[in-house]
Amino acid sequence: MIIYHGGAAFEPNVMRNGKAFVATASILEEDGHSTSLGKWGFFASEDCAMQFAIRSATAFLEGDELPVPPIGLSA
Repeated sequence: MIIYHGGAAFEPNVMRNGKAFVATASILEEDGHSTSLGKWGFFASEDCAMQFAIRSATAFLEGDELPVPPIGLSA
């Protein structure tokens, strides 16, 4: 699903990782390229991960501080 916010488009995404879900998002540019914002953390449900991906992408686009995930990813 593509979401438009403040004149920019982004695509939130959720991936399954074992029993958990991982939130991600990509910023879509007018020329067709996309920029991945990376993986943001583990979540207990797909819905929670999707909501976090949307909140994080809109914060990124607005230049706000990104929210902290409940369980972070380690390198």
